[in-house]
Amino acid sequence: MRQSELEFFKKMLEVRKVQIIRNITGVQEEMGQLRQEELHDDADFAVMSNNNLVENAISEQQGKELREIEVSLHKITQAAYGRCEMCEELISIPRLKVKPHAKYCIDCREIAEKQNSKLGNR
Repeated sequence: MRQSELEFFKKMLEVRKVQIIRNITGVQEEMGQLRQEELHDDADFAVMSNNNLVENAISEQQGKELREIEVSLHKITQAAYGRCEMCEELISIPRLKVKPHAKYCIDCREIAEKQNSKLGNR
């Protein structure tokens, strides 16, 4: 991969990293505010519980993406960015533009998803 492409993806990853950190911080602040509110009835409690579930799920998913971004940024510094972790072939530029923290090429991603779905069905 050319240096200009590496710089492009590094910038994409860094921008997304900042967005995720802001999102996670915002969710944590919002959850803290919700905990301080007085609950007047069961409906208030149900709404707060539902909001907590949704916000926790979002935070968990974004935390996972943040960890994947950190790994990708580290790979850039180690000249290992853009290689599939399964077959070690280069991941296509169009795939990286869609998901710059991709671990697998398209073919290997499908294999990994099938393996994960089989494990999940046990």
